[in-house]
Amino acid sequence: MNIKIGQYIAGDSFLHRLDPRIKILSMLLLIISIFVIPVELNPVYIGFMIGLFLFSIGLTYLSGIPLGKVMQGLKAIVFLLTFTFMIQLFTIQPADETPFVNLPMTLSIISIPLLVVLTIFYHFIKHKIKFKTTWFFIYVILAFVIQWAVIAYIPNVGLNFDYDFMVYPSGLLRAGFIFLRIVSVMIIASLLTFTTSTIELNDGLESLMKPLRLIKIPTYIFSMMISLTLRSIPTLLEETEKILKAQTSRGADFAESSFKDKIGQIIALLIPVFVISFNRAEDLSNAMEARGYIIGAPRTKIDTYKIDTKDIVTMVLMSILLISVVVIRYAV
Repeated sequence: MNIKIGQYIAGDSFLHRLDPRIKILSMLLLIISIFVIPVELNPVYIGFMIGLFLFSIGLTYLSGIPLGKVMQGLKAIVFLLTFTFMIQLFTIQPADETPFVNLPMTLSIISIPLLVVLTIFYHFIKHKIKFKTTWFFIYVILAFVIQWAVIAYIPNVGLNFDYDFMVYPSGLLRAGFIFLRIVSVMIIASLLTFTTSTIELNDGLESLMKPLRLIKIPTYIFSMMISLTLRSIPTLLEETEKILKAQTSRGADFAESSFKDKIGQIIALLIPVFVISFNRAEDLSNAMEARGYIIGAPRTKIDTYKIDTKDIVTMVLMSILLISVVVIRYAV
């Protein structure tokens, strides 16, 4: 399973030792800073975005978690990132700019069958190679190479839909800007769950939302729901993988079967996953009640948190970062 968010990896790094309340607030300030930077062709904004991306990479090394494991979580959104990147390239075409890439493309009675063959070849090969993400990018590039080669060497075959693949500096920069923004946010969100246990996350959220109790909002319920949901993600993925392997050993082929068969296989996969989820929820509920957990009742905590120097320094740095981005946005 490529989805890694929700997992906790025990460690003793700087991020692991941070107070969970400070960690959650710092993550929010950092994400807000990323989204405050406008997507414009301004060297200052571009420099800030690249700087925040490199900063998120630096946080990964600071956490002691391998960068490859953090990046595995991005595999689930590779298609979304690629689709967003291509949409930006095709839609951002300013009239006052000269494209630095202008290639004629075509969808014709020759290129379309070739694209179908390429797609079949892509799906046949991807199960036999290790670097599936790289293979996906090669497939996307080859899809455009085929359309360009057909109109370059076999023009005027009839029933053509010709168009120009134009890449403008603005489109490329905007696409890269959004790409860095999404990747940075995913890395930061992953680091929070990688370095914060379920109990710490629950305590941190409950503490931060405590002021809302003044207006009768049951914050303890929300914090418990959020922490249990995040903790359940890796467990359910693990159970799903076990069921998937069990069905595969009985002859189910999720990769090569027809669309109709896939629907039946997915239903056969989802039913036991739902049953396991309900059973686990019931077991967890019984265990919590057996240990005296009552919704809304006041309770003490085993762990007490104390904000020290490193927490204050982290909070100040993140605040300065957000203030700097806001000032630069409205002053430049």
